[in-house]
Amino acid sequence: MTNYLLFGLFAATLLGIAKFHKFALQIGLSGLASVLLVKLTMVDGFSLGGHLHHEWPTIVNLGGLLLGFSILANYFERSHLPDKLTEVLPGGVKGAFLLLVLVAVMSSVLDNIAAALIGGSAAITVFQRKVHIGYLAAIVAASNAGGAGSVVGDTTTTMIWLEEIPALHVAEAALGAVVAIAFFGIFAARQQNALQPLVRGTTAHKPVDLGNLVVVGLILAGAIATNVWLGMPAYGVWAAILVGAVIRRPDWKVVPPAAIGACFLLSLVLSASMMPIDALREHMPASWPTALGLGVVSAFFDNIPLTALALKQGGYDWGFLAFCVGYGGSMLWFGSSAGVAISGLFPEAKSAKNWLVNGWHVAVGYFLGFFAMLLVLGWHAGDLTKSQRKALGGTAPAHGTSGHEAPTPSHPGK
Repeated sequence: MTNYLLFGLFAATLLGIAKFHKFALQIGLSGLASVLLVKLTMVDGFSLGGHLHHEWPTIVNLGGLLLGFSILANYFERSHLPDKLTEVLPGGVKGAFLLLVLVAVMSSVLDNIAAALIGGSAAITVFQRKVHIGYLAAIVAASNAGGAGSVVGDTTTTMIWLEEIPALHVAEAALGAVVAIAFFGIFAARQQNALQPLVRGTTAHKPVDLGNLVVVGLILAGAIATNVWLGMPAYGVWAAILVGAVIRRPDWKVVPPAAIGACFLLSLVLSASMMPIDALREHMPASWPTALGLGVVSAFFDNIPLTALALKQGGYDWGFLAFCVGYGGSMLWFGSSAGVAISGLFPEAKSAKNWLVNGWHVAVGYFLGFFAMLLVLGWHAGDLTKSQRKALGGTAPAHGTSGHEAPTPSHPGK
């Protein structure tokens, strides 16, 4: 009964956000408070301190990245490099499409939040701040799709990698990403070109500010280094911001709006982390229909606990899982951290209805990309994760004996 109540409260929170998006933060915080009240009063053995001890890396990373990358996006905009893009990108639909491709490529080596914010900053300049909501959805989808095939491109793919799943298996998600971008990119580029074609920047005559670009490079390098070494990219981002302040002073005015978005997202992440998702395991066999469904669910439900559940359960084709949980959240503005970050630059994006209606091509691209992977690659049972091998006493092989296949543990997820 308690499980149903918790899921009901979370669903009501999401519906409230979708309906009354102008009060998203208040609804998110109220939902978190109600879920916490139920957990404290009705769930035996639940400890808020213990839960926060387990979840603090996720909270620090997401909050730190959202705030830090908002400063990065401002540095990038102040560098005048977005204006120079108008000299490189072709005009019309082609230019709008290529900008989305650039976002996806950046996301494969950077965090998807950074790629989305850089793409958003560029769009502000090259489209004179007149950006179609369908194109905003496409920027988010491009950043999430680009990061889905890279173990450093998204928090979820990094989680899979840390469980000792080969990076090449995750890289299979790139096939779905390419198909999805080829589809939604064309429609989004046409939407944007109809609203506001790419134009030459008014400051194109100004030289690129190398100092601002150096700080951008420092922040990105710090994020990548601390992500690989510590699994905490936020540390590197803020260390680089402090060092970079010696070169160019940050514009701290961008932080308060980003803080609102960060508080909103973290309220959803904390609420999602307290959902009894382990109770769903027996109803979610590791199969391609389940993976497809997880991607849809990730548009409403934070993809980090969904990925954790799948890793505990085992048996997934990890390339498919990376694509689904990485890209699926693009279908709603609050479904991914990149979407929440973009909404900080473009408040008009905070409408579930407008996002779905104008960004319909993002949802269609998800299904096209998934089934392209299924037809070309086929579904293969995934390798055992590090946690599962430990549970089996370390006797199981690290990787499958045939293709991706691996022996099924006798006690999945235990």
